[in-house]
Amino acid sequence: MARGTVLVAEDERNLADALSFLMQRAGLEVTIARDGPSTVATAQRIRPDVIVLDIMLPGFDGFEVVSTLRAQADGHTPRIIMLTAKGHEKDKRKALELGVDDYVTKPFSNRDVVERVQALLSQ
Repeated sequence: MARGTVLVAEDERNLADALSFLMQRAGLEVTIARDGPSTVATAQRIRPDVIVLDIMLPGFDGFEVVSTLRAQADGHTPRIIMLTAKGHEKDKRKALELGVDDYVTKPFSNRDVVERVQALLSQ
């Protein structure tokens, strides 16, 4: 089982808590951020292995989070899984062009997301 640190950036409390619980049960260290600015600040502070990132966050959106983190890269580049209710092809293309590793549309299985995190950690 892969071990690692995960930052869950999700403003929907129930979803963030469910993902956090399942990831902790899988042996991962999890931190939660609830908006764009705190996601960037937390990512810079804890340097997670993986970020599970909602696109629609208060403050600024997931696309801006990715752009900011990639622009400020200091040799540490976390893997990123975007979670979104936006299933449009243009949004997926934009995310992939920004360097996102995986793109998951809602509704999704929380267990599937945990498995995707573990797969990224084991690469």
